[in-house]
Amino acid sequence: MSSTALEPVAAELADGVATLPDTTRRRELAAFLRNRRERLTPHQVGLPITGRRRTRGLRREEVAQLAGVGVTWYTWLEQGRDIRPSEQVLGAIARTLQLCPYESAHLFTLAGLPARPSQTEDNAVPPGVAALLDRIDPWPALVANARTDILAYNRGYNWLLGDVDDLPFEERNTTLQCFLGRWEQRMPDWPTHKSRSVAQLRAAMADHMTDPSWKALIKRLRRESADFDALWSQHDVTEPRNLTKRFLHPDAGLLQFHTTYLWLTPNPEIRLASYTPADAETAEKLAALRP
Repeated sequence: MSSTALEPVAAELADGVATLPDTTRRRELAAFLRNRRERLTPHQVGLPITGRRRTRGLRREEVAQLAGVGVTWYTWLEQGRDIRPSEQVLGAIARTLQLCPYESAHLFTLAGLPARPSQTEDNAVPPGVAALLDRIDPWPALVANARTDILAYNRGYNWLLGDVDDLPFEERNTTLQCFLGRWEQRMPDWPTHKSRSVAQLRAAMADHMTDPSWKALIKRLRRESADFDALWSQHDVTEPRNLTKRFLHPDAGLLQFHTTYLWLTPNPEIRLASYTPADAETAEKLAALRP
């Protein structure tokens, strides 16, 4: 290759790392989006299957709807056109396509943007937390973000709620499961706690008002749960607080816990919630779970 041919490549060097030319990068971005869209089924993202589908995986309009972006705009993105997606929009697309952290970082790189904090830090479980969760076990504990997505949990928490392991990744959200799933059946005091839960979520959303993933979550909850819709319409806000909670386990019976929150990052996005037995009977029942 001549030195002249090498000049465009040399011009793309930044901090010793070569970056792809824009046309190549956009082409790779388009192919990556199509590939990940075609891997998902409507069932995986909670959409009904109606009629015969000619498109493998999700349709473009379905991805656009779930991510909260325009269909034409998303189509252009998959066609490799010269458009500049924002960090928030890319984040919403990454969550809609159920990308893992490495795939999300790859998506941002192909779009010419650095991976935003919410992709690498705000939703990343700090090192050592997995060992801490295991150490706490069999006392239930989980790590969640402000949107109430479950980022990590231990064996005791899975036993307490019964089906976390079986939930699709995108459905592992405590608010979704309490209002739309079966968790309220294990929470005899849920009628008195649900208003506080909604008020905490509304307060947390103040920092994420333009985030499409938050808007999609609230829209789904309001559409599918009359209780949530009524409580959301009250505009109540409150801070997370430590409470005593009761659970009704199908095998162990009534359990009572003190909940304690521990914030794991400098910002209030990530917190660990531990469930400490509030009485001797609960402690004895959990002790029986020790391996």
